[in-house]
Amino acid sequence: MPDREPPLGGATTATTDSGPTDERIRRIRRRLERLIGVAATEGNAVLPLRNGDEIFAAMLAAIDSARHTVDMMTFVYWRGDIARRFAVALSDRARAGVRVRLLLDGFGSRVIERDLLDRMSAAGVEVAWFRKPLSLSPLKQNHRCHRKVLVVDEQTAFTGGVGIAEEWCGDARNPDEWRDTHVEVRGPAVDGIAAAFAQNWAECHLELFDERDRFVSHRPSGNAIVQVVRGSASFGWQDMQTLMRVILESAEERLRLATAYFAPDTYFVDLLCATARRGVAVEILLPGPHTDKRVCQLAGQHHYEALIASGVRIHQYQPTMMHAKVITMDGVVSLIGSTNFNRRSLDHDEEVMLAVMDAELTATLDAHYDEDLAVSELIRPGRWKRRSLLQRARETAVLPIRRYL
Repeated sequence: MPDREPPLGGATTATTDSGPTDERIRRIRRRLERLIGVAATEGNAVLPLRNGDEIFAAMLAAIDSARHTVDMMTFVYWRGDIARRFAVALSDRARAGVRVRLLLDGFGSRVIERDLLDRMSAAGVEVAWFRKPLSLSPLKQNHRCHRKVLVVDEQTAFTGGVGIAEEWCGDARNPDEWRDTHVEVRGPAVDGIAAAFAQNWAECHLELFDERDRFVSHRPSGNAIVQVVRGSASFGWQDMQTLMRVILESAEERLRLATAYFAPDTYFVDLLCATARRGVAVEILLPGPHTDKRVCQLAGQHHYEALIASGVRIHQYQPTMMHAKVITMDGVVSLIGSTNFNRRSLDHDEEVMLAVMDAELTATLDAHYDEDLAVSELIRPGRWKRRSLLQRARETAVLPIRRYL
């Protein structure tokens, strides 16, 4: 079914004329601000980090440099050497008098080693759990904290797709080293990322802040305009859905989506198709043979035929698990964070996403995308339509549970 093919040709990236680029950014910024109701901030530096070797080194260095506060939250905190290295780093800072808070999702981090928790607690790390399954109703158990946030000294923040586990170590060189993207942020947008932590911490802990929170001001650190969007685990239309809808409906030239879990509802499938039909080059990059959630992959494959027929190009990443959550639009706007393009992220879970309006960052992420496409395989329309009856049956079998994937 899939074949290797070079990246889509003919689609343009951001123009080198700053006038048209600035006008595009102004227009999309105002759409996002008015429709989501969250102001974007200027003067931010956003550094993309690719794969565990870069991501973990930067995060651990930031923790080691902390002098006042460290706030960290994650969905996945599993086992292995990297889990121990983070526990040691957090414990060392707590013993040095730094206020260290760690928020773990009750479902995603349930397999963390007990001795790591004991070590951190003994050192003075404040560990809290977001919605432990055994203490919740079945309804609440379905709404989880999928955000990944690290804020150091209120000045430096990290967010993206990476979890604290061996699977993310390395540089995506083999199936044991997952492919992912994180960003390091400095500037006023750090406050929005810190607010994502504070929102979930407030549900789990009586003390929201203390005398070690300095509430510092931010000096300009770069040229990126950033809007921080938070998705909440509740019912009804979510800001994350609005964010995706605005980006898709605003695209004029090219829309590139990389996601670990692709299982959207019919509304967003139709929106992707409509975006492609109006002449936008729509590309989707998904896990291929290496996926940790085969059932979610099957749910997404149910929509391939309609998407491909509308002109969407779907690629499957071959070397390892593709876990990044990145969207770029028209060479000027990027979305990076914890949100997958599935019902769980868009409907059910706590998420955080950065809408970064910056041509330079978008060019870098597009270059990463091109490198990923070079080791991916394109789903060919004719061959996909001739897929086996067994494959079709598997896709149909998971439809009843697709809203939970």
